[in-house]
Amino acid sequence: MIKKISLLVASLCLSTSVFANTQAKFDSYLSALKKEAVEKGYSQELVDQAFATAKFKKKVISNDKSQPEVVETLETYLPKRVPEWKVSQARKLYKKHQELLEKVAKEYGVQARFIVALWGLESNFGRIQGGYPVISALVTLAFDGRREALYKRQLWAALDILRDGHVNLDNFKGSWAGAMGQTQFMPTSFNAYAVDYDNDGRKDIWTTEADAFASIANYLKSVGWNNNLTWGRQVQLPENFDSKHVLKRGTKNHQQWLEFWAKSERTLEQWQQLGLRRMDGTDLPKVNITAALVMPDDINGRMYLAYDNYKALMNWNRSYYFATSVGYLSDRIGYPKIK
Repeated sequence: MIKKISLLVASLCLSTSVFANTQAKFDSYLSALKKEAVEKGYSQELVDQAFATAKFKKKVISNDKSQPEVVETLETYLPKRVPEWKVSQARKLYKKHQELLEKVAKEYGVQARFIVALWGLESNFGRIQGGYPVISALVTLAFDGRREALYKRQLWAALDILRDGHVNLDNFKGSWAGAMGQTQFMPTSFNAYAVDYDNDGRKDIWTTEADAFASIANYLKSVGWNNNLTWGRQVQLPENFDSKHVLKRGTKNHQQWLEFWAKSERTLEQWQQLGLRRMDGTDLPKVNITAALVMPDDINGRMYLAYDNYKALMNWNRSYYFATSVGYLSDRIGYPKIK
């Protein structure tokens, strides 16, 4: 018993020593960041205020290093990400905000159902935005060192947001990774796409639905959304289908993925000739548009003919599961039509 207590005490002492050493290194890193921020042109007052509350968040590093590797298929993913209650809630909230949503949709050329779908999937319609102080999260991730340049860029963007008065420091909260508000924008995305739709002088994606809706629409429009298209459709393949026609997987970046998309892309008439059909077995639509054949799992799983708007969704989050879930939820919101 005495030996066990001794080992426990020794372990606690070691943990305390390690934490103290880490904290000292963090404090030194924080001082260097503050100096760099001032050299980049941020006021001393802003830097002092922003970094005064910056703390080393051990949980942030833990979350970053141990993101769950769950074996999923689209068949298991979709029911969890888009359960019936979320479809019902999305349709109710569409109805509640219909006038505003359709006004934003018309101005930006992005169907309202896609705005609601992204709103619902990113933050559960604004209810789950994350409670981590953004500055602390970003400083901690930069300090960790594995992607320091990435998170320093996000940190400078976060200082821009504070400097420009879009949110006060007390309410500057987000996910452990620094994603913020009802849209879950990273700070650089906020600076590129966020919109002050209600013209109150602040791009408030945290508490103002109008700003959040317009910011989502502005993002999609900026990356090439086509209001005349939907996102895609699930299809049946013929027996012995040649998998060379499927959009190639395992891309190292978005640009390479776009190159593979171009190699898969064909007109619907050409896909029809290759034997693809709607899920009910009928012919594909006779419209002059192109699509790539997307395979979220394997050749035996769900297959989709994805239109150009799917590329915009993949620009938002380069995950077939995510993009497909947005499309799926948007269809459930839009059909049957909300009156």
